[in-house]
Amino acid sequence: MSKLVDHLAALTGSRDRELLDMTLVGALRDLLRPLQVTIYRSIGELGNERWLTRARLHADDLVATADPDWIDTDSLPLRTADPARLDAFERQAVVVVPGSNERTLFPLETERETLGVIEIESEAPLAERDRRLVLSILRIYRNFQGLLDYSERDTLTGLLNRKTFDNSFLRAAVDAHGERLGSTEGRRSAHARCNWWLGVIDIDHFKKVNDSHGHLIGDEVLLLLSRVMRNSFRCHDRLYRFGGEEFVVLMRCADGDTAIRVFERLRTNVERYAFPQVGCITVSVGVAELKAGDSPSSAFERADKAVYYAKEHGRNQVREHSELVARGELIDKANTGDVELF
Repeated sequence: MSKLVDHLAALTGSRDRELLDMTLVGALRDLLRPLQVTIYRSIGELGNERWLTRARLHADDLVATADPDWIDTDSLPLRTADPARLDAFERQAVVVVPGSNERTLFPLETERETLGVIEIESEAPLAERDRRLVLSILRIYRNFQGLLDYSERDTLTGLLNRKTFDNSFLRAAVDAHGERLGSTEGRRSAHARCNWWLGVIDIDHFKKVNDSHGHLIGDEVLLLLSRVMRNSFRCHDRLYRFGGEEFVVLMRCADGDTAIRVFERLRTNVERYAFPQVGCITVSVGVAELKAGDSPSSAFERADKAVYYAKEHGRNQVREHSELVARGELIDKANTGDVELF
């Protein structure tokens, strides 16, 4: 019993969702002694859903492994490739696959959605007592995820909220700086090296939507836009609602052209989407690359300036800060030699 309590304390003591999944597979491995425990998360656009490995632990592993954030989504297995896993996910039910090594699959859920599946592979069928134990631990996991959502997510859209941004930004800045210094993590192959980019997204003429249709319809536009964003970006891109009609994205891309293409995909998807009672809306987007020594406010300021430029020059477009500086359309304050006092 004390071992179970220790694992539950570790599970509910983390505020990092990735670490939470690692802790979950570790707890189930230690308590059940199976051959393997794996968490699969369903990601991807409608019709092209894939399985991302969030955490995997074999019987003798010292640490759990996972698919890296920068993995090419198209290289992952299709959700339809494993019928039993798909069945557990879609029916939100426990599914058992008999065989020389038996697989028992449990849906992994939050209060908002089914995230994926946790798969336990064992030499013998799980005893009923062990199944009940897994289900009880998953209920605690679900409740704890709900608490994290309450503190970290915007109530209306379900996107991350503003107060979670600084911590994510600082981690990204450390990661980017580590690569430039040639740290262990930074010494990846050339094709795997990526930079971090910050995008600020603002709905064009959103005040007119509220004035013409009311705030309930305005809220529906915000909710639907958040869904378009989820379908336009990758699973590991971090999507935030900063308040009102302003959204922020923190993402890794190989270069500026790739980042612009991703944000252009969002802009096009929004423009083509038929919002009920409103019809067409558009967004203006400003993009900036994270620099060494950046603070959250300095990077945000550069992207925000690019947004204002987009709005002042026709709206419904994506603008990148350094490109505007190179053309002389904007002045980069970091290079002017000005000293600001706070």
